[in-house]
Amino acid sequence: MREIYRPFVTSDDPDREVRCQDAMQFAFEDLAQACVASGWSERESMEAIISLAEERLRVIGANDDAKQLLDVLKKMIQAPAA
Repeated sequence: MREIYRPFVTSDDPDREVRCQDAMQFAFEDLAQACVASGWSERESMEAIISLAEERLRVIGANDDAKQLLDVLKKMIQAPAA
């Protein structure tokens, strides 16, 4: 699989997502071709990749929610009693 290049823009750059897609393009094509070469159809491969990406986004979202909740709880614990 081909190299995925490191970001060359700042984290707040409005084109960062597009630059990430550019960096991943060739590796993504390699992954898709490997799936097809292994006997999976292109449609099956893309549906599986989408499902995996959606699940990963759900996990990231759940982790973000948990971190926010923990921050609120920590503030409540640290707040002086009235």
